[in-house]
Amino acid sequence: MRFSSWPVIAYTLTGLVTAVDINWNSDTSIKDGAATIAYGLMKYYSGNNTGDVAGNLPDPYYWWEAGAMFGTMVDYWAYTGDDTYVDVTFQALQHQVGDDDDFMPTNQTLTEGNDDQGFWALSAMTAAEMGFKNPENGTNGVQWLALAQAVFNEYVWRWDNSTCGGGLRWQVFTFNNGYNYKNAVSNGCFFNIAARLARYTGNETYADWAETIYDWMTDVGFIDDEYNVYDGASDTDNCSKIDATQWTYNAGLFMHGAATMWNYTNGTSTEWRDRAQGFVTKSANLFFNNSVMYEPPCEPQDTCRTDQLSFKAFLVRWMAGTAQVMSSTYETIYPLLLASGKAAAEQCDGTATTSDGYKGLEGTACGMHWTQGSMWDGSNGVGQQMAALAAVVYTRVQKAPTPYTSVSGGTSTGDSSGGAAKTDNTVKKNRAITTGDRAGAGILTTFILAGLLGGCGWLLID
Repeated sequence: MRFSSWPVIAYTLTGLVTAVDINWNSDTSIKDGAATIAYGLMKYYSGNNTGDVAGNLPDPYYWWEAGAMFGTMVDYWAYTGDDTYVDVTFQALQHQVGDDDDFMPTNQTLTEGNDDQGFWALSAMTAAEMGFKNPENGTNGVQWLALAQAVFNEYVWRWDNSTCGGGLRWQVFTFNNGYNYKNAVSNGCFFNIAARLARYTGNETYADWAETIYDWMTDVGFIDDEYNVYDGASDTDNCSKIDATQWTYNAGLFMHGAATMWNYTNGTSTEWRDRAQGFVTKSANLFFNNSVMYEPPCEPQDTCRTDQLSFKAFLVRWMAGTAQVMSSTYETIYPLLLASGKAAAEQCDGTATTSDGYKGLEGTACGMHWTQGSMWDGSNGVGQQMAALAAVVYTRVQKAPTPYTSVSGGTSTGDSSGGAAKTDNTVKKNRAITTGDRAGAGILTTFILAGLLGGCGWLLID
């Protein structure tokens, strides 16, 4: 247990905590403030209680948000050095890998979408890049890199050229609502994972897929020439009627992925540079009010639902990640991170109690409306607490470790054949396999494809 757990214990015993009050000129104060918010966040988690399932959050939170939360906790450890939650985070992420090591556990398989699976894979990718606690020689879990590769391979297999010229569907199975919707977040997860796998492994196949996904997003109109990222469209009319809603986390996925692709090219690609900068500029104009982040589609109207209350956490994360891998964006991004971090901390003075679902320190519940100043907005929950934690933690971006690669200190090992168990009709059992599926499946290893598609002459190298 390192530094930041001590303030939590001390404050609890003395009853001194009534708000998260941070001295932004003191690194210790920033870490202590983050520790207080993290304590409140982790008190929502019940998966380590007797009889509960590790990795799951209680109602009303969906499975994907638990995966996103533990990705935040990986970065919390990496950015602050506080190892208080390392073991519980490791347990949660590993418990949800499922029988096929692909984040499709039996308690979620029939209801999870591509985006749900993707957020767990993004957390695994973060664990690989940050040098988070690794399974020991495969005896107590699955390597983080291998998990991300398994999900990537399954995404390749699900890529669907039968409508809209390609793309991933929102849902995996035909019987789930949303199967006929192709959306930015599912394809954004695919794109972001592909870009980060390319950078981590150096394998060009991942970069090729990142290009394919990005090109499809622009061709179908989900990303326009001004770097707006729209939500998605139904494939029943070939994606001709686009839902133009713009959420923070969609923009963040593509911003960070584009910056990562620029980094992958060693800074030689002006195309990826311009794309990344385009997303940064658009996000700065669209998602910030007086430099403080907000969620335009729902926050001003106070209509954000449970999932949407968390979205800002991910734009903050991916803006920080963008600044890390593409330093030219730092001067634009950091002032926005700092202003948002300060405003978020001011919202963490809520008086929510156990009866309201908040079990953190008294007077430290975090609200959502960062733009309204220090008057707590009366709300609390996993999304609000996680977003506030992210906003505070990522102000330390300049002092955080640069994401590792396999040649710069990364120790997580891969499995390029991951996800093989899902490359039969268990994933696509209710529709015919298309030519596009066959082309997409080329990423999988030769011994799998020999039985499915007649073989392929190459395989991924970790």
